Amino acid sequence: MHTTLRPLRFLLYSAVLVLPVSGAYANTYPERPIRMIVPYGAGGPTDMLARALSQRLSERLKQPIIVENKPGAGSIIGVEYVAKAQPDGYTLLFTAGGALVINPAMNSTLPYKASDFAPVSSAATYTMFLAVNPKLGFKSIKDLIDYGKANPGSLSYGSAGNGTSNHLAGELLQDKAGIKLIHVPYKGNAPAMSDVIGGNISMMFDLPSTSLSFGKTGQVKLLGTTGQKPDPLAPEVPAISKEVPGYDVTSWFGVFAPAKTAPAIVNKLSESIVEILKDPTVSAALVGQGYQVSGSTPAKLAEMIETDSKLWGDLIKQANLQIK
Repeated sequence: MHTTLRPLRFLLYSAVLVLPVSGAYANTYPERPIRMIVPYGAGGPTDMLARALSQRLSERLKQPIIVENKPGAGSIIGVEYVAKAQPDGYTLLFTAGGALVINPAMNSTLPYKASDFAPVSSAATYTMFLAVNPKLGFKSIKDLIDYGKANPGSLSYGSAGNGTSNHLAGELLQDKAGIKLIHVPYKGNAPAMSDVIGGNISMMFDLPSTSLSFGKTGQVKLLGTTGQKPDPLAPEVPAISKEVPGYDVTSWFGVFAPAKTAPAIVNKLSESIVEILKDPTVSAALVGQGYQVSGSTPAKLAEMIETDSKLWGDLIKQANLQIK
């Protein structure tokens, strides 16, 4: 894969490295508004989470946190913007993990790398549901796998596009279950789900908020979740890993600063975010939307990046998914 472990080890090292920094500067930070860059459009899951967190962070730091959407090129534009920003703590990135653990492995010409960022804190994790057209008659993930093995290439799955988390969730299922699926990329999750309901494709992996809604109305059948255990919002739906050992797709959102941002600033931001996420009202709101609170230290977030970069990098290389 394009993202080697060398820069990732550097990222992990830099996340825990303690350097002598002006105590006065750290104590007075922030002294002016902070910009939180979201590399996706307004109104989506990442944007809504960023705004909710930024509001509480603003109250805690006593400075405005201004959320700016910079979508385009599959999140590359906004992420690159932060990578090249001044490392002064006043330009931050709130992103889904795929921007740093999938994009570098998919695209060898990416204008940034993981080591261009200082991890601050993860914010939330989430798993997806495997939603299938009910007319297929599958009652369990075992039914689907048995059918897939007996009829290679007869099942199709949709995604929000090449290199997205639900695309790779399908690739990982093929790899771990030993079946052949046909990937159909769409421009977003909504049209893909529409085609699952309409019977134009067999299935897709989707967020809890939409999957559960369509599952309750019977428009789709939910066969499993991508995490290691059932989702609290639908405990009756088993984890796919129960039938497919080693299968785990747990995605996350995180906050990052440009590399070389003073560790004292990074730690202050991280500690503030972790404390905010301990608030029961915040965690309850996240759980209600299908997310799990996951505030972390910078070092822990760096470990998550290294682990996921290897998982997806190896899979992308094996499946020959790189953009040439």
